[in-house]
Order: sequence, then C-alpha cells, then structure tokens
Amino acid sequence: QVPLVESGGRLVQVGGSLMLSCAASRISFSSYAVGWFRQGSGKEREFVAGVSRSGGRTNYADSVKGRFTISRDNAQNTAYLQMNNLKPEDTAVYYCAADKDNYAPSSLAYAYDIWGQGTQVTVSS
Repeated sequence: QVPLVESGGRLVQVGGSLMLSCAASRISFSSYAVGWFRQGSGKEREFVAGVSRSGGRTNYADSVKGRFTISRDNAQNTAYLQMNNLKPEDTAVYYCAADKDNYAPSSLAYAYDIWGQGTQVTVSS
C-alpha cells in the first residue's frame, strides 16, 4: 500500500471549488510536514501549499494565496487542500508529499521524502 494517497480531483468549472485529500498510512503522519505540489502538462512541478507537523504553520505559493487553504487532521492521518475560485491555470496533477526532516513546510520538492501518486484537477472554462 502506498503511504500517501490523494483523492478528490475531478473536472470543475471556472470559479468552482474542490477539496483534495491526502490519506497517509504506514507512517507516523504527525511526524511529517506535508506539502501539496502540482504539475501541469508540459510544466515543471511547482509548490502549492505546505503545513507543519502540528498544523500551526502554513505557507502558500503566491498564485494560490487567498484561494487555497491547506489543513491537516493528525487523528485521521489526512491532509487537505481546499481550493476555491478555481482558474484554468490551476489545471494540473496535484501531489501530496511528506517531509520528515523539517518542522516547517518547505516549498522545495527535494525536501520531501514520500510522494503520492497524484490526482488530476481540470478546470474548464
């Protein structure tokens, strides 16, 4: 079983909302910072949002600030990405990742040790 499994991606209209989930298993979830990244077709993977181990610290890419919210529930071993006011440029495969070495969420992909398989988000105009 893959340690991180994303879900919730689908086709949505411009201006719509989605919540992505990242379910963890076989790891001590609360010992990891969690990040969400995305990769659009033909584009580099980019940081979207991150949350610290306890959930008390978050950071966001400028492109999603004010529209996306990252959170986590350590009792449920799950992290979330609430996405509002979606735009066509948000279309991408979204990945969650876990980082055991840093308390605060890093925006750098190489800081993350474990990755999920991704979930597709398509924003249609």
